[in-house]
Amino acid sequence: MKSMSTSSVLKLIVSIALPLLVGAVAGIFTAKAIPGWYETLYQPSFNPPNWLFGPVWTVLYILMGISFFMIWQTPPGNQRTLAMVAFFVQLLLNFGWSFLFFHFKEIGLALAEIIVLWCAIVVMIVFFYRIRPVSAWINIPYLLWVTFATVLNAAYYKLN
Repeated sequence: MKSMSTSSVLKLIVSIALPLLVGAVAGIFTAKAIPGWYETLYQPSFNPPNWLFGPVWTVLYILMGISFFMIWQTPPGNQRTLAMVAFFVQLLLNFGWSFLFFHFKEIGLALAEIIVLWCAIVVMIVFFYRIRPVSAWINIPYLLWVTFATVLNAAYYKLN
């Protein structure tokens, strides 16, 4: 087994820590809204229990970070730059959704934003696939979860 250089280990740590940090900050704002405003909303019948979201997002952020690391480890070039930009765009949109939905209580705007997020994830997956297919495949659970979250967001919008 080939050992990783110190530079690679640092890149791996940063790659995983960044999405986890983004998720943690968004989670703080989300957690503040749940006992108040969120609990007063009409909930769709298929709404998962609140405790499920933290573990699911943690796993997805770790996978996202690993996939980003795989791209970051490839030789510099236009394809890698596009893939990395796509990663940061979707991460920013991911971060923004929690604030729109939970902090600003803008369910409709959050729905529009999550649709843009879904498209950004697809673009990221396509760019990742062109460079390192496995880095794209490990983001499929993320895409599926955001697909579900989009349907859930739409249901909240309709019910409230």
